[in-house]
Amino acid sequence: MGKLTFYKMSGSGNDFVLIDNRGKRLDQDPQEFARKICHRQLSVGADGLILLEPSEMADFKMRIINADGSEAEMCGNGGRCIARLAHMLGVANERMAFETLAGLIRAEVRGARVKLQMVKPYGLRLNLDIPISGSRYTVHSINTGVPHAILFTQDLDRAPVFELGRKLRYHEAFQPAGTNVDFVQVTGPNAIRIRTYERGVEDETFACGTGATASALIAASLGRVTSPVAVTVRSGERLTVYFEERDGTFEEVFFEGEVRLVCHGELWEEAWNY
Repeated sequence: MGKLTFYKMSGSGNDFVLIDNRGKRLDQDPQEFARKICHRQLSVGADGLILLEPSEMADFKMRIINADGSEAEMCGNGGRCIARLAHMLGVANERMAFETLAGLIRAEVRGARVKLQMVKPYGLRLNLDIPISGSRYTVHSINTGVPHAILFTQDLDRAPVFELGRKLRYHEAFQPAGTNVDFVQVTGPNAIRIRTYERGVEDETFACGTGATASALIAASLGRVTSPVAVTVRSGERLTVYFEERDGTFEEVFFEGEVRLVCHGELWEEAWNY
C-alpha cells in the first residue's frame, strides 16, 4: 500500500486519524489497521479511525472504527471532524449530509465551528435501579446514535469514571451491545459538565459528542435543564446542544462546537506493520 495520506483532527479533545478512502487506498482490514495506528505508543495514536468513503445516498459515507477495532454506529465529535474535512477537500458544501450506520447525518460547517444534526434519539429509559458490587445506582439511558448510560453526581471531579464506568459498560442491563457511560453534574438551568467512559476506547476520553447530547437530553427529561444546553467536557471545551421536546420525545437535535486540524501528512508502513 505504500505511504498513506492522513489527517489528525480533534473535536473538543476527542482525537481521530482521518483518511480519504474514496479511491479505496486502504487495501487491508480497517479494523486491524485501526488497532495498529491508534496505539499511542507505537503509532500515531487516536481515539479512533475515520474513513471518508463514497455514498449513493448522500455527499459521502463515514466509517468510524474505535481504537480497539470495533466499528461504531456513530460518533458526534468524529462526525464534526469529517464534516470539516469533507468541506476542506471540496467533497461537500458548507451544508451537507453524510451516511453512517446510525442513519443520515446533516451538518453545517462555518470555519472551524461545525453544527451537527443528530439522528432522532430513541430508547429513553429513566430511573433504572442498577446493582453493582453491593451498591445500587440510579441510571438513565438513551441512544443518540450509540447507547449511553447516564449517572448524576454532585461532585464530578471525584466521580469514579473508569472503575464504575467500566462496570456499567459491561453490565447485563446494557447487553449485548454494551454502553458508553456519562457522569453528569448540573451547573445551571442551561449548563452541565460531563465525563465519559467510552465503549471501544475502554477508558475515559476528553470528550464525547453523542454523550454530550445524551446527557443534555436526559437532564431535560428530568426537568433539570432547558435548551440550549452548554456542555463542558473533560478537555475544558464547551459544546452546545439544541433540541425541541414534544410529547416526551426529542426533535431537531443538534450539537455544535469547534474542530481542530492538528496535522496532515503521510503514514509510512511502519505505522501499521509492527
